[in-house]
Amino acid sequence: MGARVITLIAALAAIITLAASSTTRAADDFAPPALTINRADWRAALDQLRSELNAAPEVAADFALSARRSGVSAGDARRRPALVQLNGVTSTIYTGIGRSPVPVLLPFDTAAYLAARRSAAIAARDLSRYQADFQTDLFDAGPSGYDAVFSLPPEVTSGLPSRVFAKPVEIQITGSLLTYEVADPAGGKGESVKALSAQYPDLRRFIREGYVRYAFTRFGVPYVVSIQCLDSAPRPRRLACREAYPIAERFLKALRIAGGQPSRIPPEIAPLTAERPVTFDADFTYRPVGDIVANSGGRGRSGRADRTVYSQIRYPLDAPAYVHSQSFGRRRASDKFDQPWSQYPWRDNFCEARSFNVGQCASGFGHQGQDLRPGACPVRRDGAEGCNPWRQRVLAARDGVVIRSTRQQAVTVQVNSGTEHIRFRYMHMNPSAMDADGLLNGRRLREGEPIGVVSNYLDHPNGTTRHLHFDVQLFTRDGWIWVNPYMTLIAAYERLIGGRGREVGLEEITASQPPLTTGALGPSPPGPAADAAAGRDRN
Repeated sequence: MGARVITLIAALAAIITLAASSTTRAADDFAPPALTINRADWRAALDQLRSELNAAPEVAADFALSARRSGVSAGDARRRPALVQLNGVTSTIYTGIGRSPVPVLLPFDTAAYLAARRSAAIAARDLSRYQADFQTDLFDAGPSGYDAVFSLPPEVTSGLPSRVFAKPVEIQITGSLLTYEVADPAGGKGESVKALSAQYPDLRRFIREGYVRYAFTRFGVPYVVSIQCLDSAPRPRRLACREAYPIAERFLKALRIAGGQPSRIPPEIAPLTAERPVTFDADFTYRPVGDIVANSGGRGRSGRADRTVYSQIRYPLDAPAYVHSQSFGRRRASDKFDQPWSQYPWRDNFCEARSFNVGQCASGFGHQGQDLRPGACPVRRDGAEGCNPWRQRVLAARDGVVIRSTRQQAVTVQVNSGTEHIRFRYMHMNPSAMDADGLLNGRRLREGEPIGVVSNYLDHPNGTTRHLHFDVQLFTRDGWIWVNPYMTLIAAYERLIGGRGREVGLEEITASQPPLTTGALGPSPPGPAADAAAGRDRN
């Protein structure tokens, strides 16, 4: 059965149905994201599993590899008993693997593992022998597909060229029924890899948004393997992409069928409707999406008018809160706990000049997300109960699973549901505090759960202003791509305060809400050196 693709416009976030009036423009409506649903070819997956298990005939004999067809529905596990058997074996290693509705490809040699298990017990420390020396950091499966993070220790050198980078290398893989369709000038590009062309005929390798990515289709499903790296000379503390290539290719050569199970319910998008509040909030105003501070865009370009609400989230801070640039605009003289630009209207800063590749920005470079400030928090000199400016909460935007290793300064919350495959990243909280709180790979979070406090960490304490960087990534056929969360945050804030915001232009900003100005920081070319010279926050 060939793979079938159904492209839908899925109303996964706020869909506005308010009647138009003289003061409400049609442009106030939020747009839903576009999704594609992919159908997995499980017959082809079984054929590959049969081929892999035949490498150990004594193991293959234990599997019912012939699919049952008569009297059993397509989604019934009894139709493919070999997959049930396989999941029974691998679920002890990759918890929940049977929840994946796509064939799970992992660097795991099932046949060799089972052959060894027949003759003797296998200690947990021996597991990497069957994973091409990779160690499992995270495995998560859900209604959309699966995600896994592996790492290769620096002491593994067999079969690899020597490298300068002295830390473990993290490798991510995602396979998904759901892919987001975004307006993407950089999408679909890449080069073939001769050494892998026989195993992956449609494989594309490309460097994008700080990752080297390998995208391919198998069983009608898109998969992407990626490693974060710099397209530069190798350094001991920064992995160069040229050093990542042989590690990624070792990973790809080792991929085997490890599990998964067809869903009983065919995938479909059930629109989730959520109206904006009918009544306007007395205070909340925001400038249009794409309206970034003058001259703040990379290479002199402007922002991007993306009105899409990508998910219905809990706003990641308590109200009042503000979205404003932390790098451009003069700051008011005030006490050290008062936030610059702690006022309305909000202003988009997604495409501000940074060294990061961002395909959604006209310049090709951008901020990747939005800078958020909590409301002003005055100091109480008398020690009485009140707001503690160093304890302003950061909250989980959705139910999800944490993707984060120790000492990392960013934490990602991933949602994998029947209607979404999306990630939310938080930055500038203290890594030591996140480590102590167990905010690490695989932890489950509930929407609204506190996960930290607003801080100023960037590579080191006091490395930036006190704020939260928040961004959104979608799974596409090019892997996880950053998109502008500005409208998503507006919709979430409206739900939080129970009132509708008002979009304002320059002519509508009053004296009590002065416009932001470029100030002393003028435009400069994107790049770490320029960021450092200007004193800019690189996130």
